[in-house]
Amino acid sequence: MARSAKLGAVRQQPKRGVAARTRRDHGTPAGKSPSNRAAKAAERRAAIVEAALEEFIARGFAATRLDDIARRAGVAKGTIYLHFKDKESMFEELVRTVIVPLVSRLDPLPSPGVSVRDMIEAFARTFVREVVNTRRADLVRLILAEGPRFPAIADFYYREVVSRALTRMRALIELGIARGEIREKDLARFPQIMVAPALMAVIWQSLFARHAPLDANEMLRVHLNLIFGERRTA
Repeated sequence: MARSAKLGAVRQQPKRGVAARTRRDHGTPAGKSPSNRAAKAAERRAAIVEAALEEFIARGFAATRLDDIARRAGVAKGTIYLHFKDKESMFEELVRTVIVPLVSRLDPLPSPGVSVRDMIEAFARTFVREVVNTRRADLVRLILAEGPRFPAIADFYYREVVSRALTRMRALIELGIARGEIREKDLARFPQIMVAPALMAVIWQSLFARHAPLDANEMLRVHLNLIFGERRTA
């Protein structure tokens, strides 16, 4: 990755005629198109976010330093401040890019002919595949470990992830009750019950997988059987 330009460099102002000719011939004074510069900036930002994820997971939120993130990303420390003001803003970016898009897949408006159970099962399979045994799970565990010490990041995670997931799950539960798929009406008061096995799978795999590996998909199937009843076989 190319090194970032030194901050504060003194530039000589070209004469008016030269400046006009440069813009006409090259599009920008540096001879580089805005799209190329934007692509390079996006590449550096992505490298910083990836490095931040690795450092947070390896060291924890408190012990991670911007110097470590810069070193892993292959950029100068000053480059980080062109994209993020501090560690908290980097963590927020991680949540937005790594976790929030997954929650958005939990659509509370199913297509005609698709049952509520089918929708929740599909999301559960996606969660197991893309979270339980991936870096996303490490990020969730980081929240669980560091959240009590850093309420600001826990609050952000609640606003961006937890509250959205619970709102969408509650809407699906209410739809399931209205359709007669779910008999326990009080479940809508506690959508946490529906998503609890997913969080349990993340915690279990982190602490106890080497002793008793967990079949997360099977556990979620049994959990949904308790709520919806067992599927009837043709």
